[in-house]
Amino acid sequence: MATPSQILLEYLPKSEGLLPQWQLIVATMAVFNTIQNFATLKLTRRLYARVPSASITALQARTFAVWTLTSAVIRGYAAYNINNKTIYDMALLTYLIAFGHFTSEICFFRTAKINLPVLSPVIVSTASLIWMLKQYDFYVAP
Repeated sequence: MATPSQILLEYLPKSEGLLPQWQLIVATMAVFNTIQNFATLKLTRRLYARVPSASITALQARTFAVWTLTSAVIRGYAAYNINNKTIYDMALLTYLIAFGHFTSEICFFRTAKINLPVLSPVIVSTASLIWMLKQYDFYVAP
């Protein structure tokens, strides 16, 4: 009889390297972030800390939740299909969009300040972008 950890291991991505597992971890974290965006405005308000909290609406949080869930689906799909060029490119673009969004909110729109809630997605998107670009030829055959 298989142990719970053996059963869990069966569901992990089977591709070589750690990037597929990273995609799955990030996708899973995004699902939890989606739930929190639907449930409360508290953490969303911490992201956009330079604007009055009344400016952060439930509609904005739900919109952000839908974007986050869309990213989670793409990244989760990439975890199991990391060698598919189209899926790889889509996942890479989700990180570029996230990086662009948070960077623009910090630098141009000035709605976000540099704090842990903002640094987390900036670090994850930057590291993931660099990792995916460096490993492109390894996972996606030219």
